[in-house]
Amino acid sequence: MKILQFPLTKITIFFIIGILVSYYANTSVTTALILLFISFFVFCVCFLLSKKDFIQKIHFGLSLYLLSLSVGILNQVVHTDYFQKDNYIHHISNYNKEHLVEIVLREKLKSTKFSDRYIANIKLIDYKKSSGKILINFYNDKLNDKLKTGSILQFKGNVVKHKTVNNPDQFDYGKYLTQKSILAQMYVNTSDVKINSKLVKDIWFYSNELRLRIIKNLNKSGFSHNELNVVSALILGQKQGISPEILQDYQFAGAIHILSVSGLHVGFIILFLNFLLKPIPNTKLGSYIKLSITLAFLWSFAILAGMSPSVIRSVTMFSFIAIGMHLKRKTYIYHTLLASLFFILLCEPSFLFDVGFQLSYTALFFILWLQPLLTKIWIPRNKIIAYFWDIITVSFAAQIGVMPLSIYYFHQFPGLFFVTNLIILPGLGVIMALGIFVMMLAAFNYVNVFLSKTLEWFIYILNSIINWIASFERFVFQDISFNWYLLISLYGFIIATIIWFKKPNYTKIMVALTMTLLFQLSYFTTIWSTQNQKELIIFNVNKSTLIGERIGRDVTLFSKDSNNKNNMLQSYLVANFSKIKAQKPLDNLAYFKNKKILIMDSLGIYTNSVKPNIILLTNSPKINLQRLFLDFKPEIIIADASNFKSYIRLWKETCEKEKIPFHATAEKGFYRLQ
Repeated sequence: MKILQFPLTKITIFFIIGILVSYYANTSVTTALILLFISFFVFCVCFLLSKKDFIQKIHFGLSLYLLSLSVGILNQVVHTDYFQKDNYIHHISNYNKEHLVEIVLREKLKSTKFSDRYIANIKLIDYKKSSGKILINFYNDKLNDKLKTGSILQFKGNVVKHKTVNNPDQFDYGKYLTQKSILAQMYVNTSDVKINSKLVKDIWFYSNELRLRIIKNLNKSGFSHNELNVVSALILGQKQGISPEILQDYQFAGAIHILSVSGLHVGFIILFLNFLLKPIPNTKLGSYIKLSITLAFLWSFAILAGMSPSVIRSVTMFSFIAIGMHLKRKTYIYHTLLASLFFILLCEPSFLFDVGFQLSYTALFFILWLQPLLTKIWIPRNKIIAYFWDIITVSFAAQIGVMPLSIYYFHQFPGLFFVTNLIILPGLGVIMALGIFVMMLAAFNYVNVFLSKTLEWFIYILNSIINWIASFERFVFQDISFNWYLLISLYGFIIATIIWFKKPNYTKIMVALTMTLLFQLSYFTTIWSTQNQKELIIFNVNKSTLIGERIGRDVTLFSKDSNNKNNMLQSYLVANFSKIKAQKPLDNLAYFKNKKILIMDSLGIYTNSVKPNIILLTNSPKINLQRLFLDFKPEIIIADASNFKSYIRLWKETCEKEKIPFHATAEKGFYRLQ
């Protein structure tokens, strides 16, 4: 791979490794600064020793990569809000106490049945100047209509730490928020909120106002609700209003990426701009004019789309690509791709852990690297056939690249993705161009009825096609068990196979076969490891008791409830390559690895001869724990989510007095016994 010969490639790789090391090792500021000082000193010494021939000296290259690694470590530390001294998280000594906060609303998220959610910036907490992002949950109320981006609010409430996952292998929303530097959240009644008459009018405020004006004007014109929500996602990056049914259709059809403003949309914009700017001569001055117009339009689109992280990523990436196109050298495309990657991570290293960021860059890299190879398989003479062949090759290149990541994160794969792209992509450019034009007019309070109805009709056809493709559910492969061992080995196999396919020789085919064996070995090792595992899980199920015993890949469920909560269990089964073998009624006594578990229900009946190691309290038994401790000396007391909260608080206090560990699943999540 020639790309590995680029110096910027190795610098970027070591920079990324530095970010990963800092993130997982939780590097302190002092350690990061010391590492940077040492690496910079070594770099300077190697530079002086190398003199004019430093490019050819191995020790200079190593010192440069060490410096890049150290910069990556420090960059991650600097951008971690927790290490900022004025972050609000450091001003909270008691999370059970109410705090007076002043915030500025930054971004509206998708509402739930019970609350409207916003990301906000903290200005003051208990009259202390503070910083940092927080998630605010406003209980639904008429006052929420007055809330907008830039509003300054003041209220009292409890700052709540992110909860751990309720059950094993579920999506960790708290970790997801933390990666976005949102370290806590608050739940607020709007009746307790004081709204400042002033607004913080920054770029996010004006961007939000512009979007609201566009949507309001399109609503007035009679634009259909469902179609308006889809076009808002397609052009403005706002998919909060899309119904779950439409979202599922797009997922099953393999087209969910078009509902989030990403590289695909920005790529269409660049192609459309290149078409419009063709009359400008390709002189030096003309080239600069084209580049200036392209960059100005891209960043205007970013503002229109709300300056969300995904939009900024895509626009930054394609801004570098536009510069590379301006340089008129194909080899520069990899340089610009790497430069954009390095620049984005330098400004916001947390993007590295964002799924959208990983999918965008992986898809683009495989399109640039693999698609030219696929086009050589067959070269159609007919221009129309060649156009559709290009769509197929681009789709396959992108999907081959993102397939392992998609399966790893979402555990499903849409088998008809190529059909979706073949049908949709030819018309998507037209929809994008028309949508942007209609919204630009709407931004100036003018809506052309013919154009808006044409756009609405296009979106209706798009939704109908997606719904039709999604109806073939047998082609949607779901609940695919996949772990990071398989992820790495599968990418190794794909990359080695492509390298061999480009220029076949004995060495390359042996490497490809070795990676094939490694992938198979990863799978069989995973299965063997799973077969030798044994664990008992007390799940956190609201108003119910559910225990699962996994021996190898077989799971046995114990419950008094006929509803086995298969939907809740699915993530656990998929993550552990397992299946439900049997369902049995819950008894009052259970055994696991020489541990005796007493399960007490609402009757609270037990015998002194049991002598359990663990006591599980279910269905709010009326018992005196102190008297129970006189009879038994349990290792731990567990209370599941079938108990009253008042009972759990009382039991917790009793266990603290008696110095016996207490685990409430409603507070700490599931309990695992291995």
